[in-house]
Amino acid sequence: MGLRMRDGRSTGEQRRNLDSERAEAALPGGRVATASGLPLQPVYVPGDAPAPADGPGQYPFTRGIHPQMYRGRLWTMRQYAGYSSAAETNRRFRYLLDQGQTGLSVAFDLPTQIGYDSDHVLARAEAGKVGVAINSLRDLERLFDGIPLGRVSTSMTINATALILFSMYVVLCRRQGVAPAAILGTVQNDILKEFIARGNYRFDVAPAMRLTTDLFQLQQDVAPNFHPISVSGYHMREAGCTAVQEVAYALGDGLAYLEAARAAGLDLAATARSLSFFFAAHNELFEEVAKFRAARRVWARLVRERLGVADPRAQMLRFHTQTAGSALTADQPEVNAVRVTLQALAAVLGGTQSLHTNSYDEALGLPTERTARLALRTQQVLAYESGAAAVADPLGGSPFLEKLTLDLEEAVVAEMRRIDSDYGGMLGAVRAGYVQRQIHREALRHQREVESGERVVVGVNRFRVDGAPRAEVFRPDPQAREHIFAALDDLRRRRDGRALLRALDRVSAAAADPAAPLGPPVLAAVEADATVGEISAALSAVFAPYQAPSAF
Repeated sequence: MGLRMRDGRSTGEQRRNLDSERAEAALPGGRVATASGLPLQPVYVPGDAPAPADGPGQYPFTRGIHPQMYRGRLWTMRQYAGYSSAAETNRRFRYLLDQGQTGLSVAFDLPTQIGYDSDHVLARAEAGKVGVAINSLRDLERLFDGIPLGRVSTSMTINATALILFSMYVVLCRRQGVAPAAILGTVQNDILKEFIARGNYRFDVAPAMRLTTDLFQLQQDVAPNFHPISVSGYHMREAGCTAVQEVAYALGDGLAYLEAARAAGLDLAATARSLSFFFAAHNELFEEVAKFRAARRVWARLVRERLGVADPRAQMLRFHTQTAGSALTADQPEVNAVRVTLQALAAVLGGTQSLHTNSYDEALGLPTERTARLALRTQQVLAYESGAAAVADPLGGSPFLEKLTLDLEEAVVAEMRRIDSDYGGMLGAVRAGYVQRQIHREALRHQREVESGERVVVGVNRFRVDGAPRAEVFRPDPQAREHIFAALDDLRRRRDGRALLRALDRVSAAAADPAAPLGPPVLAAVEADATVGEISAALSAVFAPYQAPSAF
């Protein structure tokens, strides 16, 4: 029994047409022939099996959301960056774009993420330390200075203050003359995973969910092609959960957001079409590939069968992937480059829509330009040299991978059903601390296996090299932090104080009215040069803070 291609030709017939097809050896997304000139089809099926009814681009999208996948368009190479001042981060953005990066991803510092101005007593020591400090629209203008936002999509890892930063981005795009339909990118806006695993929350669950859905509404009104949420399994995986739990909890959060959108009166299909996900890629190659395939299949069925949304585009699970920061080691850090390559390959074979590859020195500090370039080059080698982009779902049809995909799907569905039956869904499970407990247990189990040697970590508990020289560590310009505070002082001196107070009063008034949308007053406050901290304080005057469960 020979191998049959989707177009019905035998391998012999294909070879007879080899010369004519060599001239079409590449598409925008990568090669369509091997290095030897052997032509490659978009999809393969074993032997005489019929073409699968669920091929790439077909429900339930197990094999990918597009018929051609990367043959038509490569994934977006979106390296995560942000440190110190807006001007310093702008330089790193420009450098990465010059090196071939195809999308931007902004890392904000902790004060910005929680909603404090850089000079607040609780924030000053942290300003600009683990991301870029953005206090106002003027900072965002510096961050994207010289970058045409109508041609570059931007991902922003921001959650508690997502509505504020999205509003700033919209205003900035308008000032650049970008048409609403051309405002492209993603804002994370996933507050549930902050309660579960990351901890950068500000408001209680109910007002936080209101801010999330009000951002959905604002996005649909002003930037129809922007993704207003990126539901993150990544941070839960980084905190210690398994691949099964990562998918189950992320998809559960996604359902919670869609149900909240429906309760708020939003168009469910339009909201689902704009929703995206964010997953980790770890070292176990085949489990990770199967995880991505299973996630697409489960999500498509949930949206169609549970929520009753018939639009195929709303059923597609679109996702960004980041290689696993928790898998990086400070010992022999150069070995991390091998880990990152393996993880990135899993993301590509699994059909990711965008990808960040970690720099090998990130267990030691922020990446240098040299290591950031190598991380980007890793993606480019996979895209243009490996051949991994030439076929949609290249491992599909393997008995091992298909069984692993099915096993993952069944385990994910079982965990989601447990959450539904015991807690009424993810909101109840988060409030009860169930998800947090499960993640903590898995993290403890993993650590014990590493310490006992049952789980091998190369260079850490086996194959150690004592006395190895330490890698170079990137040190941001210490003077850049002073520019953060100087820019904030200058803003306060120059803006219209009366207009600012009126705008902040409108934010508080809208927060006090459950029926009032928060998007328009926050957008107006941004245009009045209100800071992230001032808008957050106006909301805090009404919204209760989050209190974690007393015991996990």
